[in-house]
Amino acid sequence: QVQLVESGGGLVQAGGSLRLSCAASGRTFSSYVVGWFRQVPGKEREFVARILWSGGMPLYSDSVEGRFTISRDTAKSMVYLQMNSLKPEDTAVYYCNWKTYEQEYWGQGTQVTVSS
Repeated sequence: QVQLVESGGGLVQAGGSLRLSCAASGRTFSSYVVGWFRQVPGKEREFVARILWSGGMPLYSDSVEGRFTISRDTAKSMVYLQMNSLKPEDTAVYYCNWKTYEQEYWGQGTQVTVSS
């Protein structure tokens, strides 16, 4: 089992920045790919960004490319999402997604609200 705890969400004005963190504990030794998704009420959860746990190959959705940066710290079992130039349409609950070779895990979500 892998347990995930997200933090860093909040309220920010358009153009501002936030940094989300996801702390993992448990059986993280078989981690494969980690990332972030987001969801607004009434819509499906959508992919935001992901990175290989072994390093590199970050991938972003078109809507956040160039504004968001995903990174990970294997020593601390952490994954981060630096969000710059935030837009009101970035408002959502952001979920940490953690894939091991055996299973997929989700965090509880953290609310990000961007005011215009």
